[in-house]
Amino acid sequence: MQTDNKNYRLWQATGRGTAFSALAVALLLSTGVAHAQMYRWVDGNGRVHYSDTPPVTYQKSGGAELSKQGNLIKRTQSEAERRAEAERAAEQKRIQAEKDKQAQLDRALTQTYTSEAEIDLARDRALEHHRLAITGAEIRGKAVESNVAELKARIANIEKAGRPVSPNLKEQLDQASRE
Repeated sequence: MQTDNKNYRLWQATGRGTAFSALAVALLLSTGVAHAQMYRWVDGNGRVHYSDTPPVTYQKSGGAELSKQGNLIKRTQSEAERRAEAERAAEQKRIQAEKDKQAQLDRALTQTYTSEAEIDLARDRALEHHRLAITGAEIRGKAVESNVAELKARIANIEKAGRPVSPNLKEQLDQASRE
């Protein structure tokens, strides 16, 4: 009978151990369900809300997914933040395109000319034609100004003398003034 009592106690201890193990496994498995995410968002009035399910307006206003301890897991951008991010990306793309274009122009220059002096010489040759045109226009302008001044002086002398000014002289003055 003593052996039966020993076996019974052994069996009872094993049953308790098995029940305890089953309870521990059940508790561990149930923590997966209890480990739901928390969401934080700001509504249209500026009030902060917390929930275990994201709101319908979550994509519009942005929010944050929090862990059980309140640590930030993932942040969702609002529409305004997404637009600003897209604008920044577009601006960076535009700047990069400008840099690429400038680099291409620089490569073309370095492949065409062997030195900086050669670039300056080509530029000076191209500008020489324009400088000559400007100089010619300045000389022509001075000649026209002196011609207009001479015609005005002649007309003034004729009017001082009391004689009538010929229409041909007036026409010459008008034509010189238009030049």
